[in-house]
Amino acid sequence: MLRRILLFLAGLLALLAVVAVVVALFAQAAPDYPFFDQPDVMVMAHQGGEGLRPSNTLPAFENAVALGVDVLEMDVHSTQDGVLVVMHDDTVDRTTGGNGRIRDLTLDQIKQLDAGYYWTDDDGQTYPYRGQGITVPTLEEIFTAFPDMLMNIEIKQQEPSIVQPFCDLLDQYDRRQTVLIASFHPETMVEFREKCPGVATSMTEPEIRLFFGLNLAFLGRLYEPPGEAFQVPEYSGDLHVVTPRFVAGAHGRNVDVHVWTVNDPADMQRLVDLGVDGIITDRPDLLLDILGR
Repeated sequence: MLRRILLFLAGLLALLAVVAVVVALFAQAAPDYPFFDQPDVMVMAHQGGEGLRPSNTLPAFENAVALGVDVLEMDVHSTQDGVLVVMHDDTVDRTTGGNGRIRDLTLDQIKQLDAGYYWTDDDGQTYPYRGQGITVPTLEEIFTAFPDMLMNIEIKQQEPSIVQPFCDLLDQYDRRQTVLIASFHPETMVEFREKCPGVATSMTEPEIRLFFGLNLAFLGRLYEPPGEAFQVPEYSGDLHVVTPRFVAGAHGRNVDVHVWTVNDPADMQRLVDLGVDGIITDRPDLLLDILGR
Protein backbone atom coordinates (compact mmCIF):
# COMPACT_ATOMS: atom_id res chain seq x y z
CA MET A 1 0.00 0.00 0.00
CA LEU A 2 2.77 2.41 0.94
CA ARG A 3 4.55 1.60 -2.32
CA ARG A 4 1.43 2.51 -4.31
CA ILE A 5 1.10 5.81 -2.48
CA LEU A 6 4.75 6.66 -3.12
CA LEU A 7 4.40 5.77 -6.81
CA PHE A 8 1.27 7.91 -7.05
CA LEU A 9 3.00 10.88 -5.42
CA ALA A 10 6.04 10.47 -7.65
CA GLY A 11 3.81 10.39 -10.72
CA LEU A 12 1.91 13.45 -9.54
CA LEU A 13 5.12 15.39 -8.97
CA ALA A 14 6.39 14.40 -12.39
CA LEU A 15 3.14 15.58 -13.96
CA LEU A 16 3.30 18.88 -12.11
CA ALA A 17 6.90 19.35 -13.25
CA VAL A 18 5.89 18.78 -16.87
CA VAL A 19 3.00 21.23 -16.54
CA ALA A 20 5.32 23.83 -14.99
CA VAL A 21 7.81 23.45 -17.84
CA VAL A 22 5.08 23.82 -20.45
CA VAL A 23 3.61 26.89 -18.74
CA ALA A 24 7.07 28.44 -18.43
CA LEU A 25 7.72 27.89 -22.13
CA PHE A 26 4.54 29.69 -23.15
CA ALA A 27 4.39 32.41 -20.43
CA GLN A 28 5.06 35.77 -22.08
CA ALA A 29 7.47 38.28 -20.58
CA ALA A 30 6.53 41.96 -20.45
CA PRO A 31 6.83 43.77 -23.80
CA ASP A 32 9.40 46.48 -24.45
CA TYR A 33 8.23 50.08 -24.00
CA PRO A 34 10.06 53.30 -24.93
CA PHE A 35 9.46 54.58 -21.39
CA PHE A 36 11.99 52.12 -19.98
CA ASP A 37 14.70 52.63 -22.60
CA GLN A 38 17.05 54.43 -20.21
CA PRO A 39 20.82 53.82 -19.93
CA ASP A 40 21.01 54.52 -16.19
CA VAL A 41 18.98 54.12 -13.01
CA MET A 42 15.95 56.36 -13.51
CA VAL A 43 15.77 59.30 -11.13
CA MET A 44 12.06 59.64 -10.38
CA ALA A 45 11.11 62.83 -8.54
CA HIS A 46 8.40 61.87 -6.05
CA GLN A 47 5.66 64.51 -6.30
CA GLY A 48 8.28 66.59 -8.07
CA GLY A 49 10.72 66.22 -5.18
CA GLU A 50 8.69 66.87 -2.04
CA GLY A 51 11.82 67.38 0.04
CA LEU A 52 12.82 70.37 -2.10
CA ARG A 53 9.60 72.15 -3.06
CA PRO A 54 5.86 71.99 -2.22
CA SER A 55 4.64 68.62 -3.47
CA ASN A 56 2.84 68.17 -6.77
CA THR A 57 3.20 71.82 -7.77
CA LEU A 58 4.62 73.54 -10.82
CA PRO A 59 7.61 74.90 -8.84
CA ALA A 60 8.43 71.35 -7.70
CA PHE A 61 8.28 69.94 -11.21
CA GLU A 62 10.19 72.90 -12.66
CA ASN A 63 12.95 72.41 -10.09
CA ALA A 64 13.11 68.66 -10.80
CA VAL A 65 13.44 69.28 -14.54
CA ALA A 66 16.17 71.87 -13.93
CA LEU A 67 18.06 69.34 -11.79
CA GLY A 68 17.95 66.82 -14.64
CA VAL A 69 15.65 64.08 -13.34
CA ASP A 70 14.39 61.40 -15.71
CA VAL A 71 10.80 61.06 -14.53
CA LEU A 72 8.25 63.32 -12.85
CA GLU A 73 6.10 61.32 -10.41
CA MET A 74 2.65 62.64 -9.50
CA ASP A 75 -0.89 61.76 -8.38
CA VAL A 76 -4.28 62.63 -9.87
CA HIS A 77 -7.81 63.21 -8.61
CA SER A 78 -10.87 64.83 -10.16
CA THR A 79 -12.65 67.98 -9.03
CA GLN A 80 -16.41 68.18 -8.60
CA ASP A 81 -16.67 69.65 -12.10
CA GLY A 82 -14.60 66.90 -13.69
CA VAL A 83 -11.15 68.47 -14.03
CA LEU A 84 -8.12 66.28 -13.29
CA VAL A 85 -5.83 67.92 -10.75
CA VAL A 86 -2.46 66.89 -9.37
CA MET A 87 -2.43 66.19 -5.62
CA HIS A 88 -1.46 63.25 -3.43
CA ASP A 89 -4.24 63.22 -0.83
CA ASP A 90 -7.96 63.02 -1.53
CA THR A 91 -8.41 66.18 0.55
CA VAL A 92 -6.71 69.56 0.31
CA ASP A 93 -6.15 69.77 4.07
CA ARG A 94 -2.53 68.63 4.42
CA THR A 95 -0.83 70.76 1.78
CA THR A 96 -3.01 73.86 1.28
CA GLY A 97 -4.59 76.49 3.46
CA GLY A 98 -8.06 75.05 2.82
CA ASN A 99 -10.03 71.95 3.69
CA GLY A 100 -12.39 69.48 2.05
CA ARG A 101 -12.36 66.59 -0.39
CA ILE A 102 -11.12 67.34 -3.89
CA ARG A 103 -14.12 65.65 -5.51
CA ASP A 104 -16.45 67.94 -3.51
CA LEU A 105 -14.71 71.14 -4.66
CA THR A 106 -14.82 72.87 -8.03
CA LEU A 107 -11.66 73.75 -9.91
CA ASP A 108 -12.28 77.43 -9.19
CA GLN A 109 -12.46 76.72 -5.45
CA ILE A 110 -9.28 74.63 -5.53
CA LYS A 111 -7.42 77.24 -7.57
CA GLN A 112 -8.02 79.78 -4.80
CA LEU A 113 -6.03 77.68 -2.33
CA ASP A 114 -2.38 78.20 -1.41
CA ALA A 115 -0.59 74.98 -2.44
CA GLY A 116 2.63 76.10 -0.76
CA TYR A 117 0.98 76.85 2.56
CA TYR A 118 2.32 74.00 4.71
CA TRP A 119 5.68 73.25 3.06
CA THR A 120 8.65 73.64 5.39
CA ASP A 121 12.19 72.27 5.49
CA ASP A 122 13.01 73.38 9.04
CA ASP A 123 10.29 71.65 11.09
CA GLY A 124 7.85 74.52 10.87
CA GLN A 125 10.13 77.40 11.82
CA THR A 126 9.52 78.97 8.41
CA TYR A 127 7.15 78.45 5.48
CA PRO A 128 9.08 79.94 2.56
CA TYR A 129 6.49 79.20 -0.13
CA ARG A 130 3.43 80.40 1.78
CA GLY A 131 1.69 83.31 0.08
CA GLN A 132 3.76 83.01 -3.09
CA GLY A 133 0.80 82.39 -5.40
CA ILE A 134 1.43 78.64 -5.83
CA THR A 135 -1.76 76.85 -6.84
CA VAL A 136 -2.83 73.25 -7.30
CA PRO A 137 -2.05 72.42 -10.96
CA THR A 138 -4.32 70.61 -13.36
CA LEU A 139 -2.90 67.58 -15.14
CA GLU A 140 -3.40 69.43 -18.41
CA GLU A 141 -1.19 72.26 -17.13
CA ILE A 142 1.52 69.74 -16.31
CA PHE A 143 1.30 68.14 -19.76
CA THR A 144 1.52 71.58 -21.38
CA ALA A 145 4.44 72.77 -19.24
CA PHE A 146 6.57 69.63 -19.69
CA PRO A 147 5.78 68.12 -23.10
CA ASP A 148 9.04 66.16 -23.33
CA MET A 149 9.26 64.73 -19.81
CA LEU A 150 8.51 61.15 -18.87
CA MET A 151 5.82 60.95 -16.19
CA ASN A 152 4.83 58.35 -13.62
CA ILE A 153 1.18 59.06 -12.79
CA GLU A 154 -0.72 57.37 -9.99
CA ILE A 155 -4.51 57.23 -10.24
CA LYS A 156 -5.51 58.00 -6.67
CA GLN A 157 -9.26 58.37 -7.06
CA GLN A 158 -11.29 55.18 -7.20
CA GLU A 159 -14.90 56.41 -6.93
CA PRO A 160 -16.24 57.84 -9.09
CA SER A 161 -13.90 56.45 -11.74
CA ILE A 162 -11.68 58.92 -13.59
CA VAL A 163 -10.17 56.34 -15.94
CA GLN A 164 -11.95 57.39 -19.13
CA PRO A 165 -11.30 61.15 -18.88
CA PHE A 166 -7.72 60.37 -17.86
CA CYS A 167 -7.22 58.15 -20.91
CA ASP A 168 -8.84 60.80 -23.13
CA LEU A 169 -6.35 63.39 -21.83
CA LEU A 170 -3.43 61.06 -22.54
CA ASP A 171 -4.65 60.77 -26.12
CA GLN A 172 -5.24 64.50 -26.44
CA TYR A 173 -1.59 65.16 -25.55
CA ASP A 174 -0.19 62.09 -27.36
CA ARG A 175 1.10 60.70 -24.07
CA ARG A 176 0.56 56.94 -24.37
CA GLN A 177 4.25 56.15 -24.90
CA THR A 178 5.71 58.59 -22.38
CA VAL A 179 3.84 57.71 -19.19
CA LEU A 180 3.82 54.90 -16.66
CA ILE A 181 0.51 54.51 -14.84
CA ALA A 182 0.15 53.22 -11.28
CA SER A 183 -2.71 52.64 -8.86
CA PHE A 184 -3.13 51.01 -5.46
CA HIS A 185 -6.66 50.00 -6.50
CA PRO A 186 -6.67 46.69 -8.47
CA GLU A 187 -10.12 47.37 -9.96
CA THR A 188 -8.98 50.77 -11.20
CA MET A 189 -5.93 49.24 -12.85
CA VAL A 190 -8.01 46.54 -14.55
CA GLU A 191 -10.33 49.22 -15.89
CA PHE A 192 -7.42 51.36 -17.07
CA ARG A 193 -5.76 48.49 -18.94
CA GLU A 194 -9.06 47.70 -20.65
CA LYS A 195 -9.90 51.26 -21.65
CA CYS A 196 -6.40 52.53 -22.39
CA PRO A 197 -4.41 49.65 -23.93
CA GLY A 198 -0.86 50.22 -25.10
CA VAL A 199 0.10 52.29 -22.04
CA ALA A 200 2.77 51.01 -19.65
CA THR A 201 1.50 50.20 -16.17
CA SER A 202 2.96 49.11 -12.87
CA MET A 203 1.67 46.06 -11.03
CA THR A 204 -0.91 46.15 -8.26
CA GLU A 205 -0.24 44.59 -4.85
CA PRO A 206 -1.96 41.23 -5.61
CA GLU A 207 0.05 40.98 -8.85
CA ILE A 208 3.28 41.70 -7.01
CA ARG A 209 2.46 39.16 -4.29
CA LEU A 210 1.86 36.45 -6.89
CA PHE A 211 5.23 37.09 -8.51
CA PHE A 212 7.00 37.30 -5.15
CA GLY A 213 5.66 33.91 -4.11
CA LEU A 214 6.44 32.22 -7.41
CA ASN A 215 9.89 33.74 -7.55
CA LEU A 216 10.62 32.69 -3.97
CA ALA A 217 9.76 29.11 -4.99
CA PHE A 218 12.07 29.35 -8.04
CA LEU A 219 9.02 29.43 -10.31
CA GLY A 220 9.32 33.03 -11.48
CA ARG A 221 9.33 31.96 -15.13
CA LEU A 222 5.69 30.88 -14.71
CA TYR A 223 4.70 34.51 -14.11
CA GLU A 224 3.13 36.34 -17.06
CA PRO A 225 3.28 40.02 -16.07
CA PRO A 226 0.14 42.09 -16.68
CA GLY A 227 2.23 45.27 -16.45
CA GLU A 228 5.76 46.46 -17.06
CA ALA A 229 7.10 47.57 -13.65
CA PHE A 230 7.15 46.57 -10.01
CA GLN A 231 6.98 49.75 -7.92
CA VAL A 232 7.65 48.62 -4.38
CA PRO A 233 9.21 49.63 -1.06
CA GLU A 234 12.46 47.89 -0.18
CA TYR A 235 10.74 46.48 2.91
CA SER A 236 7.07 45.83 3.60
CA GLY A 237 6.91 45.51 7.37
CA ASP A 238 9.45 42.80 8.22
CA LEU A 239 9.39 41.39 4.68
CA HIS A 240 12.46 42.22 2.58
CA VAL A 241 10.94 42.76 -0.86
CA VAL A 242 13.80 44.12 -2.96
CA THR A 243 16.43 41.40 -2.84
CA PRO A 244 18.92 40.24 -5.49
CA ARG A 245 16.58 37.33 -6.29
CA PHE A 246 13.59 39.66 -6.68
CA VAL A 247 15.48 41.99 -9.03
CA ALA A 248 16.91 39.12 -11.08
CA GLY A 249 13.52 37.42 -11.30
CA ALA A 250 11.81 40.62 -12.39
CA HIS A 251 14.43 41.24 -15.06
CA GLY A 252 13.93 37.67 -16.24
CA ARG A 253 10.33 38.65 -17.06
CA ASN A 254 11.46 41.98 -18.61
CA VAL A 255 9.92 43.89 -15.70
CA ASP A 256 11.55 47.02 -14.27
CA VAL A 257 12.02 47.41 -10.51
CA HIS A 258 11.36 50.89 -9.07
CA VAL A 259 11.79 51.40 -5.33
CA TRP A 260 9.90 54.00 -3.26
CA THR A 261 10.33 56.32 -1.40
CA VAL A 262 14.09 56.43 -0.86
CA ASN A 263 15.68 59.57 0.62
CA ASP A 264 18.81 58.32 2.38
CA PRO A 265 21.99 58.39 0.24
CA ALA A 266 23.29 55.11 1.70
CA ASP A 267 20.04 53.37 0.79
CA MET A 268 20.17 54.89 -2.69
CA GLN A 269 23.70 53.63 -3.25
CA ARG A 270 22.84 50.13 -2.04
CA LEU A 271 19.86 49.93 -4.40
CA VAL A 272 21.89 51.25 -7.31
CA ASP A 273 24.49 48.54 -6.63
CA LEU A 274 21.69 45.98 -6.46
CA GLY A 275 20.70 46.80 -10.03
CA VAL A 276 17.25 48.37 -9.60
CA ASP A 277 15.96 50.30 -12.58
CA GLY A 278 14.51 53.35 -10.86
CA ILE A 279 14.37 55.09 -7.50
CA ILE A 280 11.42 57.26 -6.48
CA THR A 281 12.67 59.94 -4.12
CA ASP A 282 11.77 63.21 -2.41
CA ARG A 283 15.44 64.19 -2.81
CA PRO A 284 16.34 63.71 -6.47
CA ASP A 285 19.32 66.03 -5.99
CA LEU A 286 21.00 63.48 -3.71
CA LEU A 287 20.39 60.59 -6.11
CA LEU A 288 21.72 62.60 -9.05
CA ASP A 289 24.91 63.26 -7.06
CA ILE A 290 25.34 59.56 -6.37
CA LEU A 291 24.94 58.80 -10.06
CA GLY A 292 27.44 61.50 -10.97
CA ARG A 293 24.95 63.50 -12.97
